[in-house]
Amino acid sequence: MKKFQLGEFEEIVLLTVGVLYDEAYGVAIKNEIENRLERKVSVGAMQSALRRMEKKGFLDSRLGEMNKKRGGKPKRYFTITAFGKQALEYSKDVRTDLWNSIPEIAFDLKLV
Repeated sequence: MKKFQLGEFEEIVLLTVGVLYDEAYGVAIKNEIENRLERKVSVGAMQSALRRMEKKGFLDSRLGEMNKKRGGKPKRYFTITAFGKQALEYSKDVRTDLWNSIPEIAFDLKLV
């Protein structure tokens, strides 16, 4: 079902928004992904993914309070929508079905 298709990075970002719940804003999402996956995330790629998923209806966002440390600019917080949850469930179900369909013999491998 194409309407629920997520790329790997989109899925990771969406899951991380869920993990962070009320504290899901740009820098926190980036740091959480980098810490959990031990991989670098560019701010541009992450912001692009967040905007794309918001446009698709997988995420909502709201502005937080203005902050002097940020030059008066508020943080943008993200939350998963019901549609985003459906996309994550679809992705999880597809992966689980694929894992469960692998015959045991396929993993009967010999190390060389």
